[in-house]
Amino acid sequence: MAGKIVDKVTPVGQHPDAMQPQDADLTSHELSRIVDFLRRLRAPFDHQMPGAKPDVYQNITLELVDAHLRLSPIDKSGLISLADVPYSTGNRMIMKMIDDGLIRQVPRGNGLKTHFLEPSESLLNAFMSYAIHVKGHMAKTFGLRQGTETSEYYFGGSYFAAQIISPVRGEDITGLNLSDIKFLLNDDNYFIAMRNMWSDFRNEFGKRSSFDLQRLPNLYAKSRQTFSEMTPRYDVIAMNMPWLGEFAERGELAPLDDLISNAAINSLDFHPSVWGTGNWKGTQYGIPLYCTIEILAARKDLFDAEGVTYPKTFDETIAAARAFHDPQNEFYGIAWNGQRGMPIANSFMFFLAACRTTVIDMPLRNQESWSFDTFDSLKLQIDTEDALEVIEYMKQLVEVSPPDIASIDWERRIHYFMSGQAAMTYCWTMRAARFEHELSSRVARRVAYLPPPSRRMRRVSAPVGGFLLTIPSYVEPTRQKQIIDAIAWMVSPEAMKEHVKNGFPVAPRFSVCADPEALASSPIVSMVDRMARKNELVTWARPPVPAFNLIERTLGEEIHDIVFHGKSPQRGLRDAENRILSAIRAEA
Repeated sequence: MAGKIVDKVTPVGQHPDAMQPQDADLTSHELSRIVDFLRRLRAPFDHQMPGAKPDVYQNITLELVDAHLRLSPIDKSGLISLADVPYSTGNRMIMKMIDDGLIRQVPRGNGLKTHFLEPSESLLNAFMSYAIHVKGHMAKTFGLRQGTETSEYYFGGSYFAAQIISPVRGEDITGLNLSDIKFLLNDDNYFIAMRNMWSDFRNEFGKRSSFDLQRLPNLYAKSRQTFSEMTPRYDVIAMNMPWLGEFAERGELAPLDDLISNAAINSLDFHPSVWGTGNWKGTQYGIPLYCTIEILAARKDLFDAEGVTYPKTFDETIAAARAFHDPQNEFYGIAWNGQRGMPIANSFMFFLAACRTTVIDMPLRNQESWSFDTFDSLKLQIDTEDALEVIEYMKQLVEVSPPDIASIDWERRIHYFMSGQAAMTYCWTMRAARFEHELSSRVARRVAYLPPPSRRMRRVSAPVGGFLLTIPSYVEPTRQKQIIDAIAWMVSPEAMKEHVKNGFPVAPRFSVCADPEALASSPIVSMVDRMARKNELVTWARPPVPAFNLIERTLGEEIHDIVFHGKSPQRGLRDAENRILSAIRAEA
């Protein structure tokens, strides 16, 4: 039976990620990697076996499908060249495939008589059926856990993912030739645990004073200061994912591609969209250390007792919150980020993502590499009907929130829920781990972890956040080679699994998500992994353009004024757009 890719069959000019049914057997990332796998498998046979000749049909099909997936128009000459076959042989095969209805000719336009080539619907369907067969065979051979469906296996991840990862060992890092490395990191529980682990195993060089942990707004300010001074105060800087474009575009981050090729870092073991958060204009500048997903947490015991259905839409969320809201007894329907500045700006962008849109006119697909071209010349889309609907949702949330909602940030919303004072909360999965692991939690084993509600049953869009480990460009090249070895240890499956077992539930590596011990440590691990395989995790909710901090800062003021201080939504959204555009023009 032929399977389905994310888009099934993509209309001309439409990206493969544009249509993504929930039950897709293959994602576009997987199909792309299967194409590359088949290409790499066949090429050595053709070139090394006596008497072997290239399979003209297979090579042309692979390159044609690959060009289609990458949205890269290809003509006859280009296709024959990529297929690595003689021109006359390739031309005959292409003409036959056109006659057989397997290849479509698309006019170039502008009065030109030449054509681009693309696979027909029948060729795509047949190839997808074949690709699913390849995926299933590889899953059974290498990666599939007993009793698991083939669709649970993600092609391109670690093929030995079902193996139990060995415990982290000190000799893995103490044997490296590393001098004292200085870190500038975010001040959260994950980085504190990472610092402690590093110090335990590196007691000679890993002094705690080597780690400078800063709250998120201060981390941005200190990073800007460090790069502007160009003084080697830090060797590794933790980069919030949406900041990448700004620092990479200014040339302040060291390119890592050559360093990675000689380090123990396997990019194929990372979820592709998460690995792509560290890539700017085709160059890798950051290594994902952890990713965290914005979800909805709900009191399972209360919902079960009252027979209330878990919400899947904005309207259902408000209805459920009203059912539990009891302010006279200091119990509230829902907690979320309403504080002025970064917290409420992020809430606004995440709610927009639930409407399948974002603050910049751009294709709504996760990127394996971000660039200016992605964002259609930074055309803003803040003053829109979608944004007005989000504002209305936020105002309704205020009615069923704690009385200090206008000052609630990430930490405060977690406190309300964990102390048993709220029925629901929006939260990052990294912080949600505290519900089960902290002794002070009054909700342990009583929490349902849910995808973030969408608007009117649209497809789930769960925003991805987290941090990248980057090396400043001012670090000497010889020292960069030492530092990448330290980063490789910090992002290793062994180190990540240790953190997962200690209560940090989300790691961006397939091997960690598939490890039986890691899966057993938290229900969040398997939940997020399922969402990743269904393409419900989105990295575009906070697009990493160089102007992101300006956009976030402006929204943090205007949205707060609209929601809490009576400013007209239409005027506030219009003012936000105008302020951002004026600031961008002033900097140009």
